[in-house]
Amino acid sequence: MEFSVLTITLSSLVVLFLIGMPVFMSLAISSGIALIYGGYLPLSVIHNSIFDGLNLFPLLAIPCFVIAGTLMEYGNITKQIVDVVNQIVGKISGGLGITTILACTFFAAISGSGPGTVAAVGTLLVPAMLRNGYSKEYAGATASSGGTIGLLIPPSNPMIIYAILANVSVTGMFTAGFIPGFIVGFVMVTTAWLVARRQGFSGDLEAKDFKFSYFLKSCFRSFFSLVTPLIILGSIYSGLCTPVEASVLAIVYALFVGFFINRALNLSSVYKSLLEGAMICGSVLIIVGTSTLFGKILTFEQAPQRLAQSVLEVSSDPYIIMLMIIGVLIFLGMFMETLSTIIILVPVLMPMFSVVGIDPIHFGIILVVTNEMALLTPPLGVNLFVASRIANVSVERLAIGVLPFLVALLLCILLLTFVPDLSTWLPAYLGYGQ
Repeated sequence: MEFSVLTITLSSLVVLFLIGMPVFMSLAISSGIALIYGGYLPLSVIHNSIFDGLNLFPLLAIPCFVIAGTLMEYGNITKQIVDVVNQIVGKISGGLGITTILACTFFAAISGSGPGTVAAVGTLLVPAMLRNGYSKEYAGATASSGGTIGLLIPPSNPMIIYAILANVSVTGMFTAGFIPGFIVGFVMVTTAWLVARRQGFSGDLEAKDFKFSYFLKSCFRSFFSLVTPLIILGSIYSGLCTPVEASVLAIVYALFVGFFINRALNLSSVYKSLLEGAMICGSVLIIVGTSTLFGKILTFEQAPQRLAQSVLEVSSDPYIIMLMIIGVLIFLGMFMETLSTIIILVPVLMPMFSVVGIDPIHFGIILVVTNEMALLTPPLGVNLFVASRIANVSVERLAIGVLPFLVALLLCILLLTFVPDLSTWLPAYLGYGQ
């Protein structure tokens, strides 16, 4: 029986995934099998494609933002942000859970990483919740759920990857994330409050009653930490910096505040930050390189055109197509890492969107929000594993604790799907729309 190159490629990829092969090796091996079986391209295309995939200037923003986030954690910037936020909402029911989500939202505008946000904020607030009588499940659930906002609030590493693959403006994607990010943040805060009320959790027993004068003094003491997101994002939207230049600015600013203002950084913590950034970004960038090769194979085999034809035979309604894709993304998110899902699917799906009239920026936001669910769904659920270690609770029990937050995220996805202006209005207004 004669098999097509596309069948061999996809079958080998699925088999490699099932036996637990790392994503970058699965992509490289299945692409190599396709090249050997097809025989229509020289094997030199392998290293050429990998180099082309990594030789992209916008990718420099990812390691810089990750390192900036770790520097700010070691430099006490994160702690100061948490302390100020906790003064506002710490005393109300579930106040520490709400503080966790708001601090995650704030820190997401610095690091751009979901698991990184959980680690930075959860390490500070999960022990505080446990001391105040909150359950381990609630503490871990709020930390892991709040960390998902790191994918949506700019700067976002998945948004950078998507913008490169979809050939849209990185700044446009960042702009599109503001309104959906605040919507998701508000829904998460409301969910945390409702769950805390139902389970009878009080506020922070260690927090002082809110006094405006004391709050102003705290803001003044933490001024350099609190303005960090404004400096980073303001430099981008004012036109002074590109996202890559802003990521370098974030590192310089984090070093300045950590060394000279908070005096919490030293050469050892700088080394740890660089090491963490290298470990995180090395795995991301090698997946990007091998995905370029895999995408070239799919292009030669006309996989995007075949997929578009198959989907359009079911329906040509953009909303029906979006719902079908959301279902696929939720399923894949249980087994594949966020960046891997984006890298593999976007080159295949983008040609279809131009046919049915789906705005690429709108879909990018839906893609990112849907992948937020992937951070909370086992067996992969990266945020769950990070939060479970911090809260000292099993992943199985934590997965039950995040169910209300998953329902809230699903409602946000449906809202953003059927009201595209929530994603596209601001970038169009500022001149970044399609």
